Amino acid sequence: MAVTTFAALVAVSTYSVALGSNGWLWFGWVVLGLLTLGLAASRST
Repeated sequence: MAVTTFAALVAVSTYSVALGSNGWLWFGWVVLGLLTLGLAASRST
């Protein structure tokens, strides 16, 4: 899941550089990041 989150960060960053920033893409990445953190926290307990 962390690899997917990192790959999404790279993709969103590349998109923002090439075509301009898109708030929905960044919002989606933040949600994915929070989901990853939540899964990591639940596995560590």
